[in-house]
Amino acid sequence: MEANEPCTDLPQPADASCEGTCAQVPCTLEGSIFLVGMMGAGKTSVGRLLAQRLGKRFIDADQEIEARCGVSIPVIFEIEGEAGFRQRERQVIDELTMLPDIVLATGGGAVLSGESRCRLHERGLVIYLKASATEIWQRTRRDRGRPLLATSDPQQRIFDLLAAREPLYVETAHVTIESTHESVKSMVTRLVDRLNDRHRGEADTAASLETCVPAASATESR
Repeated sequence: MEANEPCTDLPQPADASCEGTCAQVPCTLEGSIFLVGMMGAGKTSVGRLLAQRLGKRFIDADQEIEARCGVSIPVIFEIEGEAGFRQRERQVIDELTMLPDIVLATGGGAVLSGESRCRLHERGLVIYLKASATEIWQRTRRDRGRPLLATSDPQQRIFDLLAAREPLYVETAHVTIESTHESVKSMVTRLVDRLNDRHRGEADTAASLETCVPAASATESR
């Protein structure tokens, strides 16, 4: 790969009109599910098993970027810098969130783009896998494939990244679930139960609203 042309060029995002706070869009299990959270939170492991449980297609956004570019994410960072990588990430998120009935694991920094936050929030059910900075450090401390941790103090870097990104994860997500020491299988079971409870709650709310409509119409006709 040439240094000045590391990847196949991607088109620019269609628009940036979604910058800012996202609209509150109801989502159900029938559509796509998007996982957000810090590196090491378990998005890929949980997402893959969740997709199997729900009969959906699993996609990892970082792996998709690497497949398109033909090189690893650390190499993209080295050649294009973080800004270049984020541009590619925005485009991939825009394309992938339009696919039907998928489970998508996003990169830890995908929420840095206001456009991506809105694409995720409006096009599917967003789950924030929440893990503490200490837990993330324990999971990533031996991983040499994370360019953002290539610093003199990677542990402090994790604390700083989480502090900056936590509000963005919360803003983007419809559901937050703790990523703990439990097995992936146990976490997915807990997550599916949570999603089913949420879906039943939405169904009950919709049924209540439908019941009220005839009464309101009758009052207005008198």
